[in-house]
Amino acid sequence: MSNPSQPQIILIINKDTQTNYLMERIIKANGHTVEVATSIQNAKQFLAPFPPAIIIVEESIAKENSFSWVEELRIQHPILPILLYTPQEDPATLKIALRLGINDYLSPPLTRDEIVHAVESNIKKTQLLKNYVLLESRRATQQLQARVNELEIMTRLGRLVTSTLNLDDVLKHIVDAAVELTGSEEGSLLLLDEKTGELYMRASRNFNEDFVSTFRLPIQDSLAGMVLRTGEAVVLDDSTPQKIKTSYLVQSLVYVPLILKGQVFGVLGVDNRHSRKNFKQNDVLMLSTLAEFAVIAIENARLFTETTNEQNKLQTIISRIEDGVLVLDQDNRILLINRSAIHTFEFEENVPLGTPIQNILTDIELLSIILRGEENLTNRTEINTSDEHTYSAQVTPIPGVGLAVTLHDISYLKKLDRIKSDFVSTVSHDLRSPLTAILGYTELIERAGTINDLQKEFVKRVQTSVHNITSLVDDLLNLGRIEAGFDTRKELVDLEYFIEHSVDNLFAELQVRNQNIKVELPDDLPQIFGSPVQIRQLLENLLGNAIKYSPNNSQIFVRLRLEQKQIIMQIQDQGVGIPSVDLPYIFDKFYRSGNISTEIPGTGLGLAIVKSIVENHQGRIWVDSIMGEGSTFTIVFPISE
Repeated sequence: MSNPSQPQIILIINKDTQTNYLMERIIKANGHTVEVATSIQNAKQFLAPFPPAIIIVEESIAKENSFSWVEELRIQHPILPILLYTPQEDPATLKIALRLGINDYLSPPLTRDEIVHAVESNIKKTQLLKNYVLLESRRATQQLQARVNELEIMTRLGRLVTSTLNLDDVLKHIVDAAVELTGSEEGSLLLLDEKTGELYMRASRNFNEDFVSTFRLPIQDSLAGMVLRTGEAVVLDDSTPQKIKTSYLVQSLVYVPLILKGQVFGVLGVDNRHSRKNFKQNDVLMLSTLAEFAVIAIENARLFTETTNEQNKLQTIISRIEDGVLVLDQDNRILLINRSAIHTFEFEENVPLGTPIQNILTDIELLSIILRGEENLTNRTEINTSDEHTYSAQVTPIPGVGLAVTLHDISYLKKLDRIKSDFVSTVSHDLRSPLTAILGYTELIERAGTINDLQKEFVKRVQTSVHNITSLVDDLLNLGRIEAGFDTRKELVDLEYFIEHSVDNLFAELQVRNQNIKVELPDDLPQIFGSPVQIRQLLENLLGNAIKYSPNNSQIFVRLRLEQKQIIMQIQDQGVGIPSVDLPYIFDKFYRSGNISTEIPGTGLGLAIVKSIVENHQGRIWVDSIMGEGSTFTIVFPISE
């Protein structure tokens, strides 16, 4: 018998020496190598690292532990041929062995032809099985590699879509991928022209450039138009009736829709003009995925264009308005600044965006408001520039962004205020002499002769009016002196002493109204650097107002506390309160709240004087009020170092 196979190793597991000798001679004569083992334990050395081509195992050895070794071996080496040598054929044993995976069996009398045939046929079957497994493995590997290639292309496109806004480049890559993944000859991406109602070619592969530039396809009576109307993919091949125009001759074609928010606005397609290759369902699914990439890219480009246009509009508006605008992020870095703000802050002409504001802003008070954020007790301040302009600066938190600083030029208001103050101061000064004369003559009337009761009442009214006008003149002169810079001699001032002194001076008024002032002071209250005259005026004005506008038997609170190198003083009353509409104007000159009775005397200058004093001490003041419950005036003084 000829030798159809290459030399192989044959393992014999048998205790019978004579039988082993016979089989070994026949197998070796056929060109193979033989290894002999007398037990399962001895046979294991021949299984590693590479198993033999065939194992011939004697029945009694194979049956040990109910064929357990055969079961284990079959799990480890599924295609390894195992031949059972049975000294006596037993159908029951052979049935069990075959079920466990025994490939063949030998039984006496052993002949040369029977042994050779059993060995060679099983080697051949095993080789055929190996070749089949290898072939299937190659096919599976090719399919797997194709899927890997598809995934790589999809991943690359996904990165491209999210990393670039060059729409032409992205759409060209998508069409190229569509052609490559489907193995087609041509590819195109068609978009709807809303003006003409036709489809034009936005990106293509393997089309003539002149054809692309002039291509226009109506949506009626065309495959692409049907996709646009129905929103469903269309496949054209040999088995499809070609009733609808494609604008150019093709053998097979696939169109899938581009859909955004339920609206179809374009078509992605591939085709074969020469090849008769038909497209499969997987090609349609692949194109649909690529169409989604195209939709994302087109929408991203549209949104970016809109955002850029809106940003340019905003930048143009902000750059041309006269007020200064500065926007900071949550780390106080510059996000946006217009020319007016650059001029006001005297920054360099081209301030780099992202610059920390603390590196370039020199106004200490505004910088403190910005850096301390919510810890600040106010969000407004005034900025005086080197060109003698005054700006009102307001800091506004913007959730999720940071801060916005707006600058409004109030120089003309300051100038008008100075002119008004000078005029009022001059007029007030000139009024003092005639008022003093009027008051003096009214006091001399009774000395000149007897007057009746009605005349006395008239004289009393004249005197009251003169006293009121005199108080107004005094307030105007005091305000004028403060604004003009008089009484500005400053020294270290003990607020506790001045509060006690002011309360003592108002003791008589407190007794008449049965009111009480409760003072709450921290331990070791530091001094402030200020004008003793002005501090006394401030306290007497605020406490006098609290007494005047609070009902009898009420209580007034004076509270002081320390907070970050500042003294915060609050004066709280239980009076009628201030309407919210009046709060923005309460510190204006001559302004009186609308809910104050005309019978309560007042000039409307007390709080204007208080505000001027506070500003003269680099402090801040504001008021919180609830109608019917009272008002709280808060003053912040810097601590002297």
